Amino acid sequence: QVQLVESGGGLVQPGGSLRLSCAASRKIFSLDVMGWYRQAPGKQRELVARITSGGSTYYRDSVKGRFTISRDNAENTVSLQMNSLKPEDTAIYYCNLYGPGYEYWGQGTQVTVSS
Repeated sequence: QVQLVESGGGLVQPGGSLRLSCAASRKIFSLDVMGWYRQAPGKQRELVARITSGGSTYYRDSVKGRFTISRDNAENTVSLQMNSLKPEDTAIYYCNLYGPGYEYWGQGTQVTVSS
């Protein structure tokens, strides 16, 4: 079993920035894909961004140019730098790690964008 522990959520004004971090309890393997999902009240969980061990990234259209995902395989972490935050970014953000035959989730961290 792998534990994913998120940190960095909070309350920020529109236009502000937050950095989310996720630490895995085991070494990150080359087949691991790591990502961030979010779920707003009354909505389905959606993929925000993900990154492979080789550095290939995916972003949903609504966050392109504002969010940056990165991973540190030596530290077993993945981060999400969120800039120019909007009220519609408000959600619980979940760290995700998946590979052949396995998938793990963090407990989630709340991000609230409000004036």
